[in-house]
Amino acid sequence: MFQWMKRLFRSPQPAGPIQSIRTFTPLDTTITKEVITADGNEWVVDVEETQTLRLFEIDSPQVESCLLTYRADLKSADVKEKSYLEMWCRMPDGGEYFSKAFHNALKGTNDWDSYEVPFYLKRNQQPDQIKLNLTVEGGGKVWMKNIELSYTPLK
Repeated sequence: MFQWMKRLFRSPQPAGPIQSIRTFTPLDTTITKEVITADGNEWVVDVEETQTLRLFEIDSPQVESCLLTYRADLKSADVKEKSYLEMWCRMPDGGEYFSKAFHNALKGTNDWDSYEVPFYLKRNQQPDQIKLNLTVEGGGKVWMKNIELSYTPLK
């Protein structure tokens, strides 16, 4: 019985290498524009209060039975509470499901580091849209670069 429970709760196994769905550069226009500016090879987000910023949407990504990964390099200055990546997957039935990177949120002032948020898709779960966001709670300044959405096929 113990082996059965271990199999039930283990992480899905990769069936192939990581593959990029889309990478973004400051030449790509973000959905939220008012508080985001492009500066060289990065975006600068400067907000005075809690805000979820809609960055990009990917329509019909044609993925299922995989691990989606939203990655970005971030640094921050004076983030009052926390700032984190979030990814939303909209399914054809109209349901929306999310994954938020609370576990590695930024707070205060931090130098560049890589951050990511995963989302598991099971067989026959094929989103018709993926939304990539950044949430800044309490206000502050966040720089972003090297934004990428990728997937790893699963067994």
